[in-house]
Amino acid sequence: GEETRGADWDIEIAEDALVNWFASAIAAAPPARKVVLAQLGDFAHYDSLEALTPGHGHVLDSDTRLQLLARTVIRVMRRVIELLAQRYDEIQVIYAEGNHDLATSAYMREWLAAHYGDEPRVTVDTSPDPYYCVEHGDTSLFFHHGHLTKMGEIEQAFIAKFREVYGRTQHSYGHVGHLHHKLAKESSLMTVEQHQTLAAQDAYASRHGYSAERSAQVITYHRAHGEVGRVRLTPEMVRAA
Repeated sequence: GEETRGADWDIEIAEDALVNWFASAIAAAPPARKVVLAQLGDFAHYDSLEALTPGHGHVLDSDTRLQLLARTVIRVMRRVIELLAQRYDEIQVIYAEGNHDLATSAYMREWLAAHYGDEPRVTVDTSPDPYYCVEHGDTSLFFHHGHLTKMGEIEQAFIAKFREVYGRTQHSYGHVGHLHHKLAKESSLMTVEQHQTLAAQDAYASRHGYSAERSAQVITYHRAHGEVGRVRLTPEMVRAA
């Protein structure tokens, strides 16, 4: 915390924060039959034996060795999916590629698909193309980390890649992460939203003056009417509960 003038953060805090957030969010969410676990990228902060960004070599904070990080990532994903399975009949997993975890995200998509291959309630999107789509009646949902297409251009990329789904649906929503602060852009084509993160600020972001509030959301979509509600929980709200 002293490096960022913010909250302390390590791998144990991260695991507890994420699992506890899901427990609280599931309890607060309205009834539904199907859930989309939309992991928007950068689930792992670094992607190799060295704590560097793959693309530009920026030095990142690291709390542990790579294999323990991998063990924790797998355990957390299993715990979250187990929590979801207690509430929902169908679970669709989006494990998006991020700019911090290009390789790790590929392995995780394949591992999750293999691990839950005999579980008909769980579906994992294994597409190597880092744009993802869910069709839900007259509602279409699109996902991308946000590192390859800018916010102002992402709706065009979604429509071009998923033209048939977009054409069949009446309500369309895009979701990105990457920059960690909330931003929404509504047009005649769709609403695109950039989301915050639950993670505390790291030293690299702090030294460059980047900051944002921390939160994550449960957004409820109706098959016929599109978005009908949302629950936003911050780490402080989860701790208080």
